[in-house]
Parts: sequence; C-alpha cells; structure tokens
Amino acid sequence: MTQNLISQVLAGFEQTFGYRPEGVWSAPGRVNLIGEHTDYNEGFVFPMAIDRRTYVALALRSDRIARVASAFTNDIQQIDVTNIEKDVERNWAAYPFGAAWAIQSVCADLAKNISVAGFDCFIFSEVPVGAGLSSSAALECSVALALNELWRADLESHQLTKVGQLGENEIVGAPTGIMDQFASLFGKANHGVFLDCRSLEASLVELAFEENDLELIIVDTKVSHRLVDGGYASRREACQLGSQLMGVSSLRELNSSDLPRAKGLMDDITFRRVRHVVTENERVLATIESIRSHGPRSIGALMNSSHVSMRDDFEISISELDVAVETTLSRGAIGARMTGGGFGGSAIALTPIERTAEVIKAVKAEFEKLGFAPPNIFNVSAANGAKRDI
Repeated sequence: MTQNLISQVLAGFEQTFGYRPEGVWSAPGRVNLIGEHTDYNEGFVFPMAIDRRTYVALALRSDRIARVASAFTNDIQQIDVTNIEKDVERNWAAYPFGAAWAIQSVCADLAKNISVAGFDCFIFSEVPVGAGLSSSAALECSVALALNELWRADLESHQLTKVGQLGENEIVGAPTGIMDQFASLFGKANHGVFLDCRSLEASLVELAFEENDLELIIVDTKVSHRLVDGGYASRREACQLGSQLMGVSSLRELNSSDLPRAKGLMDDITFRRVRHVVTENERVLATIESIRSHGPRSIGALMNSSHVSMRDDFEISISELDVAVETTLSRGAIGARMTGGGFGGSAIALTPIERTAEVIKAVKAEFEKLGFAPPNIFNVSAANGAKRDI
C-alpha cells in the first residue's frame, strides 16, 4: 500500500511539473487519545501518530517561485517563497506556504544561514480533511521535513514542531497548540506520545492495543470543522481570561482544589471552560499511570469522562459526535470520546476486536435513523513519524 501511494505522488508530480522530483517525504496524521484543548494551556496531551499519511514529492527550482499542486484539486498555487505574507489567501496552499515561511522565520531567529530557493511540490494525502485527525499537521510536517533537508536548514525535530505550529498560527490563521506537530514528527509504531506542552518534554508510552485484542475505531462524522472559525478562538480566549482571574501564567498551574475559588471569581461559561482544562490535565496524567500499570483496558472510564467534559463544560461536541460515542459504548466499546478541536470531526472508540463489526454496524444504523450523513468508520494503528520515503 505504501509503495502504491509513493508511486501516485511521484506520478502526480511528473504529470503536473514535467520532470522527476528530488524525493518523497511523508508525515502521519494523529489521533488524540486524551488531552483536548490542554496544549495551548501548557498542559499535558497524549496523542498517537496514525497509519494514514500525507506524502509530498518536492524539488527545488532555480528561482524564488514556490508552486504547489495536489491530488485533491486541479489548482496550482504559486508564490514568491521569500515574500509569503501573513495575510495570504486562506486556502489549502496556506499550509505548505506557511511551513516554508516558518522555516525561514525560525532560522532567522537562530541566525542560521540557509539556501532558500523556490520549489515545486505535489501533495497526496490519505488523512481525511476536517476529521479532527490533523491533516494540517501531516501536510506541514512533510513539507517542513523536505525543505529542511533541501534548504540545508539542519533544524532538529523539536524545532520542526515549532515550524509547523508557527506556520499554522501566523499564515493559516489557526491559533493551535503544538501537539499535532509533535505527534506527527515523534510518533512510533505501537506507542503514544506523552507530551508536556510547557517543557516540551516528550516520552513514548507503549499502547499494546493489539496484544490486548483491542482496536481503536475512528468514526469520522463527515461534519467538517475549521479551526480558523470563531469557536476555537473563543475557547482559547476564555482560558486566557481564566488564567488572568486566577493570577497564574497558564491553567497548567491549577488543579481541582483550585476550582471552588475559580467558581467564585468567574462567570459560569469561563468557569466551565477552566474546569474542563484543569480536569482534563488530571485525566491525561491518570491515563498515563493507568496504561503503564494496568494496560489499555483500564483507561475506558477516563476516555468517557473526557467526552462528558468536552460536551458539557467546553461545549465543543455536536450531536453526531455524541451519538457516535453513546452508540459505540452501548455496543461494547471500552471507552469513547470525541477527538480533535471539536465542532465536528471524529470520535474514537477503544473496542475489543470481537465487538468491532457490531459497533460499526450499530453506528451506521443509528446515523441513518437520525438522518445524519453516513459516517466514515475505520480503525487505525499507532505509526511511525515523519520521514523521507525515497
């Protein structure tokens, strides 16, 4: 399968630009097992890279023009690579252009001299767009990895995570944290990435899903979310307000014992946003401890309570996600929750293999009964991070 995808991106590049690229690089999407909206609050997250990737074929040009094309559109977008503006048109090309701009920005801050040149790039992705599986980070990281090599920037992986985040924040205009890029760059097969978003210390935690006869099912509701829309930004603003009212630099500084005081200082909406982040951080730490001590079958209740918190306190779930979670649990899933930024996207369900077929059938039937669009349901495995393929 992988070789077939590499062949497709090579063929797409040659058909579009008329010559052979210098190489193919890829990066995976990610699913967040637990720890939602904690990353930009300097908290804890526990994502894993998934076995669905974005591939880029890329070659440098002799001028300063960057051209990007993809398998999912007939457009060819181009720009002067040394003159990428923060108000670049908000379309899909903002992601690869943002990565190119961010490498230059990071290297300038580090006083690194790099060989900036224009490039041609063709993109092929098997990560569903708008599903909460971070198709954006997969694209950013694959382009950043390619340009880091060909521009001889010699940035290390942890610096490339900042490249991806900076491009998405400044060029795309989405105020995201750094979790997605970390998962895409540092992922490892059969492991999750436990990340402290304040120190940026990351450690790999063995998941052992397969050894415990479990599968992680993705229910893509097909309700597309866009993080540049206002819902994400308003949640982030509420968290900043909560920090200010509590006199701390970030919500990371708080724990559950601080919540009674917080309730007395805040309006109800701000308090509930804060309560979600505080309790979600505690759930991430409990999940890591539980999976290390007792294995993956022990984390279901934590996943379930995470979803309730996102539904009721952070208010980022939607009916389709709630139905997916409730239906999978009713048919035997150990734990289930929405994943990603919210307002659409996907739910995940940690499910015994022997119950998988029944769970999938039940979710499809319930969606049809309620008049929802048919969901895309598939299982994923923890995969290795970004790499050069050829």
